[in-house]
Amino acid sequence: MTEFQKADLDGDGSISQREMEIYLEAKRREMEDEDAKRDQQRKMVWFALFGMLGYPLFVFASGALGFDNESKIIGDMSGVYFMSVGLVVAAFFGADAYVKGKEKKKEKGDD
Repeated sequence: MTEFQKADLDGDGSISQREMEIYLEAKRREMEDEDAKRDQQRKMVWFALFGMLGYPLFVFASGALGFDNESKIIGDMSGVYFMSVGLVVAAFFGADAYVKGKEKKKEKGDD
């Protein structure tokens, strides 16, 4: 479907001023939604990465404060934590690459 056909809401072969306004508003909202989605994903990844940097400091601090048993338990959980956070970050970048690849194929017309 071409952009002209998408904008022609009543299918009469011509685009009225009202149809154009509706189409442009829908496109604007779509772009804003995509931008907000990217911003939220980026924040999520940064939060995960800072958590990976802060986790060892948290283990060290709990040991330095004399919570030796708790420090050992937290340290033992680190393997699961780092794998989980790494999976979140990898899923973000993988999904982003997949979507960009699909968009490039669609632009070329290789559906």
